[in-house]
Amino acid sequence: MSKRSKERKAKALSGNGIKVIHKPNNPKFDPDSLLKPLRKNGLRCLSLFSGGGGFDLGFERAGFSHVACYELLEICGQTLSKNLKEAKIYSGKNGDVRSVNWKSYKGKVDIIHGGPPCQPFSIAGDQRGHLDERDMWPFFIQAVLEIEPKCFIAENVPGLLDAKFGQYVKEVIEKPLHNKYHLKKFILKAEDFGVPQTRSRIFFVGFKNKKDSERFEIPEPTHVKNGALNLYGSVVMGAREALGLRDIGFDCSAPTIRSGFTGPRNTTGVINSSASFKVWEKLQIWPNGVQKTRDLSSRFPPENKHFRLSIQDCALLQGFPEKWCFDGAVYQVLGQIGNSVCPPVSYNLAKSIARVFISSDGRSR
Repeated sequence: MSKRSKERKAKALSGNGIKVIHKPNNPKFDPDSLLKPLRKNGLRCLSLFSGGGGFDLGFERAGFSHVACYELLEICGQTLSKNLKEAKIYSGKNGDVRSVNWKSYKGKVDIIHGGPPCQPFSIAGDQRGHLDERDMWPFFIQAVLEIEPKCFIAENVPGLLDAKFGQYVKEVIEKPLHNKYHLKKFILKAEDFGVPQTRSRIFFVGFKNKKDSERFEIPEPTHVKNGALNLYGSVVMGAREALGLRDIGFDCSAPTIRSGFTGPRNTTGVINSSASFKVWEKLQIWPNGVQKTRDLSSRFPPENKHFRLSIQDCALLQGFPEKWCFDGAVYQVLGQIGNSVCPPVSYNLAKSIARVFISSDGRSR
C-alpha cells in the first residue's frame, strides 16, 4: 500500500493521471469560538512538557500569563516561540526538566501545568510505567515541591488509573504531595467542550491551601452529542461537519488522534487502533498519509476515494485555531498535535482554576 501510495503521489504532483475528487475543504468548525480571550487575571504559569502548546493556549486565552515553558524537543520549542510571545521558551538541552534548579522560580509562579509523557501508561506506548525511560512524573512532582505554587495541574491518559498502576500513583504521585497539597483527580472528555474528537484524559489538580481546594469545581460540559438530552445548549459537531465535508448521511466525532511520535517509527497517520480505523472508514475520511496542506490533500486522493486529511484538519479536530502555527515535518506536527491537551479543554479547566483565586468582582482572594 505504501509503495502504491508513493507512486500515486508522484503522479498527482506531476499532474499525470490522478483525478481530483475533493476540492480543498472550507471548515465549518472554528475553535476560536470556544477560546474567547479573557482579560488578564494576574496569575502566572510555568509550563512543563509544553509540547505543541495545547495547555499553554488554553490558559493564555483564559487570562493567565506564562513565565516560562520547558520542552525537550527542539521542534516543539520552535512552535512555542512562534505562538507565545511573552513566555521564555526553553527547549532541547535547556528544556530538559531533569536538570533545572526549580527553586529559582519560587515566589514567581502561581500555577504549574503540564502533561508528563503519557507513553509509559498508554496502550500505544506498551504501558511499561516506571520501567519506561520516558516516565517524567517524578520530575514534575519535584518541580512542584521545590517551587510550591498555589496550584498545579497535570494531564495524562486514563490508563494511568488502571489497577496495574495503582501502586505507582500512590507512591510516586500522591505520597510525596501528602500533607502539602490537596489533590483531586478526574477525567475530562474533549467532546464535552465542543471538540469534534473522542478523547478522554485524566487531570490531577492540587491546591496548596485547603480552602482553595474546596472552592474548586470540576468544569461542567458546555456541549452534548447530537441526539442527547440537551442540558447545556450547544451540540458538538461531527468530524465531517467540522471539516466542511458534504453530508453522506453519517457523522460522528473523529477517533482519538494518535501522535506521530508514538510507536516504533515516525508516522504520517493518525490511527490509534483497528477499531478507530473502522470509524474513519465509516466517516469516509482517510487517516493515513496526512499531507502538509489542504491543497496537497485535494490533489492526492487515496485509492478508496475518501477524503484525505491535512495537518490543518488534524489540528482543527484537536481544537487548535487555524492561526496556531506548527513547525516541522508532517510527522513532527502530528506528534505535537496528538500529544497536546485539546485547547478548549484546558481553557475551561483554566477558567475553573481562575475562579478559585479571583472573585466575581475581579479581585484576588
